[in-house]
Amino acid sequence: MAAKTTKPSPIPSVWARPQREPDQPALSRAAIVREAIVMLDAEGVEALSMRKLATRLNAGAASLYRHVATKDELMELAVDEVAAEIHVPAADSADWRAAVSEAARSFRTTALRHPWLSSVLGQAGLAYLGPNLMSYSERLAALFTAAGFPEPTSAIDAVMSYVIGMSTTEAAWLITVARSGETEADFIARLLPAAQQAVADHEHLAQGYAETEEAATTDPAALRDAKFAAALEIVLDGLALRLTR
Repeated sequence: MAAKTTKPSPIPSVWARPQREPDQPALSRAAIVREAIVMLDAEGVEALSMRKLATRLNAGAASLYRHVATKDELMELAVDEVAAEIHVPAADSADWRAAVSEAARSFRTTALRHPWLSSVLGQAGLAYLGPNLMSYSERLAALFTAAGFPEPTSAIDAVMSYVIGMSTTEAAWLITVARSGETEADFIARLLPAAQQAVADHEHLAQGYAETEEAATTDPAALRDAKFAAALEIVLDGLALRLTR
């Protein structure tokens, strides 16, 4: 008697199955993803549901499921769609540090434009298989390879771990500020007394607060930019040392 063969389970990713033909001209996967991104930008991941999205598109939920099987697949598609907004300079850039800095700033800008992005990158299934994220990774790899790094993947991991971590924290902060209904400067001014009291017994933290207090209450966006750039330089300094070995 022949042994039974077990059919392998399908890979749970939108990038691992063919796209279905649209069941109505006005409803396509691209249109669904565009509207999902609008919802995500305005209301966050928690507010997104297939039913609410179908209502916004004047369609039935069943119609959406013909194009996107699950909410997880929808998140994969949304992540990849906004990844197209990230710019990476050409690999033949004369100054690899300037090029990597530009790519890092572009990622941060995109992540702050879409505050949900950084927080779901590690949860959106196999999002990295998407064409835009794949292209982004390829361009970064080309940039580091051209710079002379023997292991470009490690260099990419170092930079992106920093950028994603900072962007996630910064996006969460800006969401908190937005929910307060105040400007960032006003929110900080109201928060500052409590923060100063909290760090009063911590010498180094108190000094850091004192040094940035004026900038935080006058131009907090510029202060965030400066902090991002300063720490990125430290990461690049480390990579430069690896490159000269």
